[in-house]
Amino acid sequence: MGQKGGRFSRLARLTSLTSRVSGSYLGEKVKSVFRDRDAAKESMDKLHVGNAEAVADALSLMKGAAMKLGQSMALAAGTLDLPPEVQRVLSKLNKDAEPIPFAEIKATVEREIEGPLSQKFKDFDEVPLGTASLAQAHVAHLLDGTEVVVKVLHDGIDVSVETDVMALKAILIGGRVIRRPKAELDEIFQEIQDRLIEELDYYQEAVNIQAFGELYGDDPRIRIPKLYPEYCTDRVLTMDRLPGVHIDEFIENATPEARNRAGVTLGEMYYEMAFTHRMLHADPHPGNYLFEEDGRVGVIDFGCVKRFDEFWIANYARAALAALDGDRDKMLQACRDIGGWTGNDEKAADLLWQFSNTLSAPYRAGMYTIGSHHDSTMEKLTPIIKEIMLYPEVRAPKHMIMLHRSLGGLYSIARKLKVTGDWGAILRKHTTHAIAVAEGNAS
Repeated sequence: MGQKGGRFSRLARLTSLTSRVSGSYLGEKVKSVFRDRDAAKESMDKLHVGNAEAVADALSLMKGAAMKLGQSMALAAGTLDLPPEVQRVLSKLNKDAEPIPFAEIKATVEREIEGPLSQKFKDFDEVPLGTASLAQAHVAHLLDGTEVVVKVLHDGIDVSVETDVMALKAILIGGRVIRRPKAELDEIFQEIQDRLIEELDYYQEAVNIQAFGELYGDDPRIRIPKLYPEYCTDRVLTMDRLPGVHIDEFIENATPEARNRAGVTLGEMYYEMAFTHRMLHADPHPGNYLFEEDGRVGVIDFGCVKRFDEFWIANYARAALAALDGDRDKMLQACRDIGGWTGNDEKAADLLWQFSNTLSAPYRAGMYTIGSHHDSTMEKLTPIIKEIMLYPEVRAPKHMIMLHRSLGGLYSIARKLKVTGDWGAILRKHTTHAIAVAEGNAS
């Protein structure tokens, strides 16, 4: 089978892993009674890392939803309050998975497109272009010579999503690795599961690609792949192979001007997508961007796309603008309106304002270089986030999960590029538009 074992085999393995992790935390809590506080903390930290290693190793072998969920946990680490050591270990899951044998890929494609590869393609490279948790991609040429990428969903993956979500949730909650209220965690995991189910629907991804193609098809900053519908099914997607290289190669060879142009493009695109188009490419893995010599950016993998209600995104825009303008009361009210603050504790309010004010500093600086030695925003935010997590009334609304996941991923890319831009002007332009749409003053 495409995945390692069937549904019941996966369930048994994940249940066993959950039991081991939960049991290890229970045992550690008993031992901590007989240790001083520092020794107990050191031992628990080691246990976190050991369990994270076990989880990462198991998920990387299983591929599928379990591995993808581990990647999502790593990208959403700040929101989920995972210990830094656990974040580091889970981040290993972002590396390519082990490839699926070509015989399985060939059988799937021929079944889906109803014919042998030799009759449908001029050639089809047996060596994969890349293998991810959900799919494998191969380069091929159509009969007319057009170079394409064929993306093939792993067999059996669509039957394991709910099981994998439940098991990983139990693992991460066991021992209170994630220290948040159950209602909030349920909402977060449901949002991740919903987006994951959409990623397994290639008809939906085709719709996403077409929608982004209509928005950015003529944009000189960005490339979106063209689909070939006659070679697409609910398990196979065939699209143009975009030019460009991985970010590491781009950084090594590109001019500073091209690097900056690419970084500004990614930043502008993020705010355009979220606040103007209300449709966000929400999988900010570096491998989902291809960089050309002049700084043009190709965007691939449109399985995870988050769409926003115009009123919710307008309230989020109000919170962002209030923070940018230094208006504490308006910011806190907007946080209530998006479901991010549900109580009245003044300390929680102060921390929420500290967080927003610190996060907004680069946006108030005019031209600001992300990744310079002056860029210490994340380092300043970390202790504030740790304190905020002690207050359950400060919550992560489900619509914010993918919004912040994308922002965090693109910020990491921008730090590599060391990109300079007037981020405040970009933010103000698109948040103002979102508010105007909600108020009936724009379309």
